[in-house]
Amino acid sequence: MMPAANIRPVEGILWTFGAGILFVMVNVLVKYLGPVMPAPEMAFLRYALGLVLLVPAIRQIMRLRLTRRQWGLFILRGALHSVGVALWFYAMATIPLADVTAMNYLSPIYVTIGAALFMGERLAMRRILAIVVGLVGAVVILRPGFREIGPGHYAMLVAAIVFAGSYLLAKHLTDETDPVAVVTMLSVWVTIGLIPIAAPVWVTPTWFQLGILFVTATFATVGHYLMTLGFRAAPITVTQPVTFLQLVWAVSLGAILFHEPVDPFVIAGGLMIIGAISYITWREHVIKKRAVTPPLPAQKML
Repeated sequence: MMPAANIRPVEGILWTFGAGILFVMVNVLVKYLGPVMPAPEMAFLRYALGLVLLVPAIRQIMRLRLTRRQWGLFILRGALHSVGVALWFYAMATIPLADVTAMNYLSPIYVTIGAALFMGERLAMRRILAIVVGLVGAVVILRPGFREIGPGHYAMLVAAIVFAGSYLLAKHLTDETDPVAVVTMLSVWVTIGLIPIAAPVWVTPTWFQLGILFVTATFATVGHYLMTLGFRAAPITVTQPVTFLQLVWAVSLGAILFHEPVDPFVIAGGLMIIGAISYITWREHVIKKRAVTPPLPAQKML
């Protein structure tokens, strides 16, 4: 729990809002390059160019004494995330921005399920119902039998599951090692993991395309940093609702820049998923608050 004196809700909201804008700009730039560059190549170049921004962290990692098991977990997370990133880039290039953004919100739902299956976390009935609502929201977005479901939609479904697995490993590694190492090692191993995926479809990029991908990497890196500042300034129950504005930006920019129709079912399904995540986040906050709040007799003056 964050001490009350250290909570700065307005600052946390502003940092998170800025991060959301940058993440949506990443989506827009990837969408722009989608028709002219293979998705695995875009993903590889985005992470490879992003390594330049993480060079100062390499020395800090070199001082860490990682065990063989921790190295294995870093590599496993990198492999999982490589697959997820390649699928995400493919989905971004082939389906509307709003669809990708709404379906990406499924990752926290899958994380909750994975934590119960593999980490022994208890799922109360209300949280189970919230998960069901989130999954129904995905069905509303896809509407099988009532709309054409393209490969990009299937790619995004799998990507959300893979990202959930990556997040669970990150949660475990953050408890054992330095958070900077967790972020940097992810970028290193994802870059390596994307090489065999990108090589078969490689197309020599232009300097202009490389510039756009470097800007994309910068936006993504700064966005993650701003998100971290938001988490530091205020509890996740304050900052997380702000991240859901990304759906608003995605729908708006998709319509304005790429002439994508506004699909009310995508918005409705996205709101169902958002509602489910908001409830799960709130319940986790309440449970943690109860865990650190002293029982009533302990608060009495003796």
